[in-house]
Amino acid sequence: MVSSFIKPALIILFLTSLSFLYAQNNQKNVVLHGDFADPTIVRDGNTFYMTHSSYDYYPGLLIWKSTDLVNWTPVTRALNTNCGNVWAPDFVKYKDKFYIYFPTDKGGNYVITADKPEGPWSEPVKINIDGIDPGHIAAPDGHRYLYVNGGRAAELSPDGLKIVGDIKDVYSGWQYPLEWGTECFCLESPKLTYRNGYYYLTSAEGGTSGPATSHMAVVARSTSPLGPWENSPYNPLIKTWKGSEPWVSKGHATIFADGDNNWFAVYHAYERGNLPLGRSTIIEPVVWTDDGWCKVKNNELNYKIINNNKIEPDDFSGSTLKLQWSFSGLDNLTEYKLENGALRLEAVPNKMRVLQAITGDYAYETSVKIEAGKGVETGLLVYYNQSAFAGIAFKDGKVFSYSKGKKHWGGEFKAPECRYLKLKMDYYTVSMSYSRDGINWKPYDVALDVSGYQTNMLGGFSSLKVGIFCRGEGPVLIDDFKYKVIE
Repeated sequence: MVSSFIKPALIILFLTSLSFLYAQNNQKNVVLHGDFADPTIVRDGNTFYMTHSSYDYYPGLLIWKSTDLVNWTPVTRALNTNCGNVWAPDFVKYKDKFYIYFPTDKGGNYVITADKPEGPWSEPVKINIDGIDPGHIAAPDGHRYLYVNGGRAAELSPDGLKIVGDIKDVYSGWQYPLEWGTECFCLESPKLTYRNGYYYLTSAEGGTSGPATSHMAVVARSTSPLGPWENSPYNPLIKTWKGSEPWVSKGHATIFADGDNNWFAVYHAYERGNLPLGRSTIIEPVVWTDDGWCKVKNNELNYKIINNNKIEPDDFSGSTLKLQWSFSGLDNLTEYKLENGALRLEAVPNKMRVLQAITGDYAYETSVKIEAGKGVETGLLVYYNQSAFAGIAFKDGKVFSYSKGKKHWGGEFKAPECRYLKLKMDYYTVSMSYSRDGINWKPYDVALDVSGYQTNMLGGFSSLKVGIFCRGEGPVLIDDFKYKVIE
């Protein structure tokens, strides 16, 4: 007989398993809340790896790992060479090697390679094909192809590192009804997979921001990797139909399978009312029809946010930088050091250098200790980009604030012993304080509204991140970073 102690344990285990299977196979899961746009997933055995656009964040291409498509942990940053703004990558495995193809604002596309997703990753190799949002496919005969926006494609060399054929127009997209209300036609994000004799091409249309209903993902198929393509009668695969839905501007989807032939779509979307947080990553199940097309498994709006993106306190005592951090304004990784239990960042004139972390929290409190010499300005921000930020700063013994990237009209206070700065974010209202010892805090005299720091207002496809900045000439020591979510 099973003891009375074991019976409840078995019941709990059974119910937990059922809950996991439901979450994996039925529910729409927001697995990365915050600015994790343009997701791309690759499977290696029973493990999945995912990366995203990393814009000007440096080092870039943060890779996440999961065995259940629900719980994700960061494992490495694959791009350690500054290539400029990095958008919409494609993460693929071909034979025994991994590839990440990505475009940059410096023109052209690049690829990096590794024997395993955890790295080490190679230096970037430039591929001579213009366009954005590269998508890779390998045919059963070993020929490899790279698609880019606008329905264009070219053949790759066997090693996947260069174009060997002419760039051809092979797909014109799917024409949606014009009354749907979109930002543009914008045929982008070609992502390809092969199943049962067909190549399936999933593309984005409608523009990636603008009206809540603009973005979408559409599907086409062909018996050849270069077409001709037949559009799905069930299009669109992913779309926001009403501005009142909880997640808007849904699109940029990729379809993929797990090891048990369960199929999913991974895509991005803005949370309605929270555009400053950027585009989150969502995974939901898809099913195949009898006539060989994929559809979302259910149309219910039952999204569940799973907080895999967690910012941790940091005393910078480690030998390597935590994966939550990246930089804006750095040219190479020699411009910062971890030494003596602090992060040393070199300030330069006329340029902001920002240590930043992506947050997906609506309300939080964060503080940091900063040491800076004469003539060096530094501070703690909610940071959108180099021209749009808000927060508290100090320079040469005076404390002041920034709003919309400019010095705010609020007070400028003498605080020659100031070493600690604090921000409290409460649904886009930012309040600030400062201290000499991190214990006794003086409130700053104004609060700031940052609800307009989002792409429909400012452009740039960024989000509000926690940032610690410096500019001037000389070193800045960053230490004792704290962060806590306000429930």
